[in-house]
Amino acid sequence: RPDDVLILGKPLGIGIYSAALKKGALSDQDYREMIASTTRLNRPGCDLSQIDGVHDMTDVTGFGLLGHTSELCRAAGVKAVIREKNVPIFPGAQKLLDDGFRTGASARNWNSVKTMIDAEETVDDKTRDILTDPQTSGGLLVACAPERVDDVLKTFARHGHEDAAQIGEIAEGPASIEIT
Repeated sequence: RPDDVLILGKPLGIGIYSAALKKGALSDQDYREMIASTTRLNRPGCDLSQIDGVHDMTDVTGFGLLGHTSELCRAAGVKAVIREKNVPIFPGAQKLLDDGFRTGASARNWNSVKTMIDAEETVDDKTRDILTDPQTSGGLLVACAPERVDDVLKTFARHGHEDAAQIGEIAEGPASIEIT
């Protein structure tokens, strides 16, 4: 709904970690982080669904954050505003992205959503690659009323998802995504 807040339950970067792992370039620390994230289930979903004011929820998986956000926007006929600087990213994944690691799926995911992106030509390559990075056991993307943000974040934290973050909001349509 317009004025809803978007919250992401886990950092992005699992696909980048996987790409580095396949090339023997993933550090032990990043491997442990990848395994910890992919084996942490989205158990907050059941509790989140009981919070009055949680209006939508989906898991971010193979289509990346932008792919799953686009589905939400199309279904509800709304615009999502993603605040890039607020999107949690695994630190190791950010470094690997800076070093040129990415997945082939990121480009395919971008091609499937770019017509929905406001001013898509202004989105740099690294931003595109992280926001379309396919996730394995990715975080939940939650749209909730602004007055429920604290409840949602506390629910995530209670289930071990301390990295959950407010990443944007929903605005009046048409179905599109703005990246700021």
